[in-house]
Amino acid sequence: MNMHTLSQLVCDWNYQDTWIREMRSLLARGVSGKLAPFSLLSFPEMSAAEQRHCSELWLRDRIAGAAEQRQAKTFEFPPSGRKKLRIGYLSSDFHEHATAFLLVEMLELHDRAQFEIFAYSYGPDDGKGMRQRLEHAFDRFTDIEALSNEDAAGLIHGDGVDILVDLKGYTRSSRTMILSFRPAPIQINYLGYPGTLGGNLADYIVTDPVTTPQESAEHYSEAFAYLPDSYQPHGCRGAVGNKPSRGDAGLEDPGFVFCCFNQAYKITPAVFDIWCRLLDAVPGSVLWLLKNPLAEANLEREALRRGIDPSRLVFAEEMPQAEHLGRLQLADLMLDTWPYNAHTSASDALWAGVPILTCMGDTFPSRVAGSLLTAVGLPELIATDPADYYNLGFELATQPERLNRVKTKLAANRLTAPLFDTPRYTRNLEALYQAMWQRHTDGQAPDIIRLN
Repeated sequence: MNMHTLSQLVCDWNYQDTWIREMRSLLARGVSGKLAPFSLLSFPEMSAAEQRHCSELWLRDRIAGAAEQRQAKTFEFPPSGRKKLRIGYLSSDFHEHATAFLLVEMLELHDRAQFEIFAYSYGPDDGKGMRQRLEHAFDRFTDIEALSNEDAAGLIHGDGVDILVDLKGYTRSSRTMILSFRPAPIQINYLGYPGTLGGNLADYIVTDPVTTPQESAEHYSEAFAYLPDSYQPHGCRGAVGNKPSRGDAGLEDPGFVFCCFNQAYKITPAVFDIWCRLLDAVPGSVLWLLKNPLAEANLEREALRRGIDPSRLVFAEEMPQAEHLGRLQLADLMLDTWPYNAHTSASDALWAGVPILTCMGDTFPSRVAGSLLTAVGLPELIATDPADYYNLGFELATQPERLNRVKTKLAANRLTAPLFDTPRYTRNLEALYQAMWQRHTDGQAPDIIRLN
């Protein structure tokens, strides 16, 4: 792990400007394979163009190094004659993981009259309920962990997969390089990685007009496959546990509760500055964060530097999903991070009835919460810049009637707006798959797809 990545993970910001300069130097010099694409997503100032350049450099030596194996595995795709499209989902996260919680209801709702869905798993079987539920959701569930990338690609091709959907990108434990063998006629970058894969690994990226406006297309190697609402699925049947008392959750009563359950690496000095300004401006308020033993001391020290008593940072233990959603209801307002927004944690908060305040940027990860808020009918919580973010946060924390109006609107929209309409989402995603396949069978190259 590079020092710049480690520094983000532990919220050590002393050398952040140095790390940014070093990363830009690596990109400018075209150094191949030294800078992991994921690491750029959370650093301030990094553009979508730089993120694509990083992905291309990351791939270059890896593609060259496997050239002989790929030449020996040149796959052909004769017409199958099947009436159903065969969709393969590739991931290490088919267990108790955020991606699985987002996907499972959509997978269960796939139209089995038109689609067969296969899982290719290379992650652990944690023995918990989500793994068993997913195994039942797929028509076929195959563990490929012991296979090489080359052999896994051969297996996927042998299964006759029409569309291979990669759910990992360049996140931890990824085996996205399986896509470099091109085992399926159509390959998709979806959900797990908020950016481009570069090269020709994927033909399409599933997205939406808020997350990736059409004018940003040059920063993606994939063609945009647009869903009409948010690209992110989220179940509409997920249990929300009982709301505990504030005391049981380690929170004092009364007092305004700002929260952010994003991973610590997403927190930046500029974001933390505003959070501390809000704590200072709202007497008795606290900031409720996800427990991270590696980052807590640094965050407390940074709070003290900004004149905030470190005791006003409250760290929450990890909990099972339903219990976590239950305690989330204790928060008054979720404060988002940028340039890497809340993704699953944003839709979880909205599902639990907690509004989220975000600030939208120019890159994929900086626009996801804005996409979610748009799809749930709350675009008024999207700040235009950091100053607007602070002002909105202050107004919501000090004007109870305004915050109550927002919460009432969220409660009314929660079960009717597109964000949590899983059947609608599933039909739209299937329509994208069908449109991709139609272009392929017509001999057309991948291009932007919008549903009518």
